[in-house]
Amino acid sequence: MSDHPHLKYSPTAIANAGKVISGDIPVSGDQVPIQVREAFLVANNWRDAHAHPMRSIHASVRHHIRKNELDAITAARLKRMQAIRRKLRRIKVKFHKLQDLGGCRVILATIAETRSLIEILKSKLPSVVFKESDYISKPKADGYRSHHVIFCFRQRKPTPFDDRRIELQVRTHLQHSWATTVEAVGLYRGEELKSQKGDKNWLRLFALMSAEFAEAEKCATVPGTPDPKERKNEIRKLAKSLDALNVLEAVTKGFQGTDIPLARGYKPSHYLIRYDHSSKTVHVEPYNKADKATDSYEKAEEDQRAGDQNDVVVLVEVDKIKDLKVAYPNYFGDVDLFQRQLRQIVLGGAAVEYVRPPRQTRKPSREPRADLSWLRGTRFPKPGDRMMKKQKKKRK
Repeated sequence: MSDHPHLKYSPTAIANAGKVISGDIPVSGDQVPIQVREAFLVANNWRDAHAHPMRSIHASVRHHIRKNELDAITAARLKRMQAIRRKLRRIKVKFHKLQDLGGCRVILATIAETRSLIEILKSKLPSVVFKESDYISKPKADGYRSHHVIFCFRQRKPTPFDDRRIELQVRTHLQHSWATTVEAVGLYRGEELKSQKGDKNWLRLFALMSAEFAEAEKCATVPGTPDPKERKNEIRKLAKSLDALNVLEAVTKGFQGTDIPLARGYKPSHYLIRYDHSSKTVHVEPYNKADKATDSYEKAEEDQRAGDQNDVVVLVEVDKIKDLKVAYPNYFGDVDLFQRQLRQIVLGGAAVEYVRPPRQTRKPSREPRADLSWLRGTRFPKPGDRMMKKQKKKRK
């Protein structure tokens, strides 16, 4: 608990900081006024004070997933300051009342698994349910589907972090592919499609595809959605006029990846992802200390505010590096599942429910090394690297 940031400021200071950061930031030359810098110091500390509750809930979620033998991808992240500022302006909420400064995400194969896990967590976690939004039974108007639970953090014994609100999102792979493709296309096009800002035809295509996915999973669609035949015809017309399949292919190929090297035995728990909009390059930095990770996060966000506002910086936590792309495919241009489903509809078929790859019947003696070739230019260890080094030594 000691390496996680503690709250240093009063509720009044936090409220005042929220007012400042939600407004326009005046810049004189390269200098930001001192009161604005101080406001961001307070805002960052309030956001970072959610790191320990977030990580604790994330660990509990992973425990119950293993205990119930569920096959799931999990991740956690502190909300980006850029996203916080947009949300404060958009919904006019007070800063200290934001409910998703720290968030955990779980991705499962089926609707049945999502509902089962949610009930387990609500009954087993010591944290208290503050609010619940079932966007699977009642999708948002734009087609977004996921199950959200806001927890007020608690443990068996009182802590300085009690009552911090942490958002848990539980969704299927199909729902996840929809949500992250909306973000990936928005990033690629420089539009806030996630916030319903941008090309109306793309937004309409995503809304109709959400209905297709909901039908494949035997779930509710947004009221007023066209019947299946009319819906598929409209999807085909939109896909053709937008050249959507080729755009999605360009999204996949347009993103480039890189990272910093890992020393032998170094086991990171946090990854700082930087997306450079001008070059469409994703840069990944691993950290094994929470405090160092948050310090780097704040510095990167400060640099981002001074540079391209379309750039993205986010700090995430995943179990393994190989899960990073699955949990946050929008930052790596991975729209494969959505693209395959759209292609099936364009060719006259229909969306189908996600099917988990078959499990290995025999546990391997050693876990295979993750294929990290999706991080183009990567210096993370790749499969076969160690074997090649051994062969070179033998030749010498």
